[in-house]
Amino acid sequence: MQIYQILAPVWDFYVILLILVTIGLIFIGIPRKQKDDVTEEFAPRTLVMVPCRGLDFSLKENLESIKNQGYENYDVVAVVDSEDDPSAEILRELSIPVIVSSFKCTNCSGKTKALSTAIEQNPDYEAYVITDSDITVSKDWLKYLIAPLKNNKIGLSTTFPYFNPVGGFWSKVKAVWGIVGQSLMESDLTRFGWGGSLAFMKDLVDERSFLKFSESVSDDTALSSVCREKGLKISYSRRAQPTINSPDDFGTFFEWANRQTALSISATRRVFHYGVTVYVSEILVFLSAIMLSAFYSPLFLLLFTPTLLSVFNNARRSREIFPMLFLITLMLPFLFLINLLIANSMEEIRWRGRTYRLQKQKT
Repeated sequence: MQIYQILAPVWDFYVILLILVTIGLIFIGIPRKQKDDVTEEFAPRTLVMVPCRGLDFSLKENLESIKNQGYENYDVVAVVDSEDDPSAEILRELSIPVIVSSFKCTNCSGKTKALSTAIEQNPDYEAYVITDSDITVSKDWLKYLIAPLKNNKIGLSTTFPYFNPVGGFWSKVKAVWGIVGQSLMESDLTRFGWGGSLAFMKDLVDERSFLKFSESVSDDTALSSVCREKGLKISYSRRAQPTINSPDDFGTFFEWANRQTALSISATRRVFHYGVTVYVSEILVFLSAIMLSAFYSPLFLLLFTPTLLSVFNNARRSREIFPMLFLITLMLPFLFLINLLIANSMEEIRWRGRTYRLQKQKT
């Protein structure tokens, strides 16, 4: 009897906690209607900058899609480390202008050095777009990406890719991993600038901001920080979504996922704190649903609601419903938590054959 009197309040607290956490996860997972801020007549003179290093999967297809946009008032320039880069032959074949990265910086990554070179050598454009060489885009990609910048309260316009699985199981895991990334973009609280497709007006990067940007490891986290400092918003353009053809195996996926997470944490510690809170909560509710519904009461099957909502959201955002989507959705909270814990301990990352030391922010 005494044991029951001691454990009863603990049990009550645990059940109440589960109910509150479940309600919170359902609230987070409720689909929210998105409105693209598109003004078709807004077409500032734009420079699309494509850093190239090596041969990305489907590189020629990617570059052709970037070059052949319906948006007329733009130019494309590719930046390489040397004229002998394997991508140079394809760039010449497509008649895309090429410059060699030459900007002087000490703490920068190869990508920010390349972008700084392009901006420094082409200062007369009204808008600039950063794009990765591994994306394939639609003909209206640039129009939709540039359009939100007409609003002077918006500092960055960005989107997020669909990782098209062209490999085995882990390429499909990456696809669903990316779908969760799309959900982060749909909220003002968790939105960030994604450097694969990122547009900004020239006046965002003044002399001080350009120095910060050019000395950074991550171009997108640096520009997102500039936005926060200037009190500007980041706009998410869903219709500008590109495709990344992903042939990943476990090794390439896990390295990529840890690197992306480490870069996000290095930009702001809130990513780690928010992520651990959410994914520990999801794991707690999911495992409790299994145990309590099996051994205590079928009513606890209701705790599966956040998981089923996640499956629904992932299926809704996916371009194809592959059979493993349900299984992958179940394993993602565990995988995300592992990513966060590993990435939080990382002092450096390896990126396109180079090693960079991370500078972690306190907030």
